[in-house]
Amino acid sequence: MLKIAGPKSLYCDGISRRSWMQIGALGLGGLALPDILQAESERASSSGRAKGIINVLLPGGPSHLDMYDLKPEAPTEIRGEFRPIATNVPGVEICELMPRLAANADKLTLLRSLNGFHNDHNSHWNITGWESHKVMPASPEIPGYPTGDWPSLGAVMSRNLGSRVTGVPTSIDLAPVDPDSRFIMRTDPGVGGYLGPAHAGFKVQAVDRKNITLNGTSLNRLADRKTLLASFDQFRREVDKANSADGINEFNRQAFEVLTSPRLAEALDLSLEDEATKAKYGLDRQYPGEREGKTLLDQFLLARRVIEAGARCVTLAFSRWPFGRMLQGDYNWDWHKDNFNEARGALPLFDLGMSALIEDLSDRGLLDEVIVVAWGEFGRTPKINGNAGRDHWPNVAGGLIAGGGMKHGQVIGSTSRLGEEPLNRPVHFQEVFAAIYDRLGIDTATTQYIDLAGRPQFLLGDHKAMPELVG
Repeated sequence: MLKIAGPKSLYCDGISRRSWMQIGALGLGGLALPDILQAESERASSSGRAKGIINVLLPGGPSHLDMYDLKPEAPTEIRGEFRPIATNVPGVEICELMPRLAANADKLTLLRSLNGFHNDHNSHWNITGWESHKVMPASPEIPGYPTGDWPSLGAVMSRNLGSRVTGVPTSIDLAPVDPDSRFIMRTDPGVGGYLGPAHAGFKVQAVDRKNITLNGTSLNRLADRKTLLASFDQFRREVDKANSADGINEFNRQAFEVLTSPRLAEALDLSLEDEATKAKYGLDRQYPGEREGKTLLDQFLLARRVIEAGARCVTLAFSRWPFGRMLQGDYNWDWHKDNFNEARGALPLFDLGMSALIEDLSDRGLLDEVIVVAWGEFGRTPKINGNAGRDHWPNVAGGLIAGGGMKHGQVIGSTSRLGEEPLNRPVHFQEVFAAIYDRLGIDTATTQYIDLAGRPQFLLGDHKAMPELVG
């Protein structure tokens, strides 16, 4: 029998939810909850809103000064080795290693003055919109979080919007699940927080393009309907014992649809994609300069396929392959040494994957419906250290955002002469989250949820949606 394991816990209604967590550990997007089981036609009232988001994480802290905010007039120890190039937006320049993104600058917005961070290697704020969190691996506690912790963007979308297409989870987590990778991110991209594990992201581990597993369950096992039904029958009996059987048959139906529908499995099968599209993402060529000739470029195409299949939130972590700890010889964006050679390896791949994703969504008429954002947990020091690297710099960071029907072809914010601090138009990261929620039709000023201590919580602090993006 398919075993879906999870610890016992108590929710604010006092009901033991062992089995709920067992199913929720698969991140079914909260499909059991009656208040989000609505037909697609009932959601049509949000016409004109964005339907989903692809959240591209660059764990380790990418260098804003070597990507989006070069300082060619600064002293040598600041400006580094790269020169800026013109984009297709007059007056806007980015790093010479990203010519494809330069050619798509009219479809995106550069954020040069992001702030609000801590010197904390943790992707928590990129995922939840909050910097406070409990103790995590190699990451100290930052007080201010509610009981149960903050929910991810995907969990909020699951709770507030529900599933978009039957058989596809609301929130999909494409990030690697091995311990080293999770150590670098130090948080779970699909965390349910105080909304509970029923709203957590569906973790997908792409072992390779032909062997994809879902939380350790191979896709061919998902076709074993008899086994699955037996598992859900056991789940029903346990919930019945807890006197909380309301809506359980509907939960079973929805959960079964997610696990047995071909839509997600097909979206994750890149062999079904046409060769021309795979070539656009660089999947048709060899990479002899990369370890074992491998890249993570397929994650961008998987993200497009999954969002097109019906997911609302897709999260991926991108770096050179394999994503892991730099000190162990793997890759992320924490370039304390050899910053410029690391950039020569990583930035062309990022440029190819991000530009292909933006162009592909645009060609398919999906870019106005799908928000794409790329960022890391902080920036890097303006001054280059003795190892030709840049160290952690929480004072300011850079990022980019595209799609979602927002206003693009612009730069928002600037930094001081040496790139040390925000100068004009500092942008707190919660303003970006507020803009994202606005385009998704979620009102951050009025939406409240109850945490596990029974206290009401708003989605964000006092920061409002950026008028430069949403009008």
